[in-house]
Amino acid sequence: MSDTPEQPRPSDETPDARPEDAVQPEETVTPAEVSVRRSPRYFRFMITGAVLFGIIALILTFSFPENPTYDRGSVFGFLLAVCATIGVAVGAVVALLLDRATARRARSVQADRIDVRIPESGSSPARRDGSQPEPGTQNDSTSDTQS
Repeated sequence: MSDTPEQPRPSDETPDARPEDAVQPEETVTPAEVSVRRSPRYFRFMITGAVLFGIIALILTFSFPENPTYDRGSVFGFLLAVCATIGVAVGAVVALLLDRATARRARSVQADRIDVRIPESGSSPARRDGSQPEPGTQNDSTSDTQS
């Protein structure tokens, strides 16, 4: 005897799985032409710009003589805020320019869109395709029932 429960063999039929009750999925294949291109990751460019300009703020802080009014920490904090903001803006502009450059090299390819729908058994013919009503629209069965 083994400790594992006995698994039904594939040839054994369960009463719930009848071939006439099996629902066949409906597949719709629609050809379409799509544009394929590379695009930059904007967030990565902005973070890189902020880090690079933060390093510039650090260099500027220690490249000038210390001010008797402000300590180096205050100067670095102010320069870091200004330089990081400028760095994020410069990184975003660089990403936009690269996005424009890659948009010119976009190519069109043929693609197939495959929609698979499984009809629900026991539902009304209006909902048999499995679609849901559009957001913001009223269902025909509930319209004009609430006043």
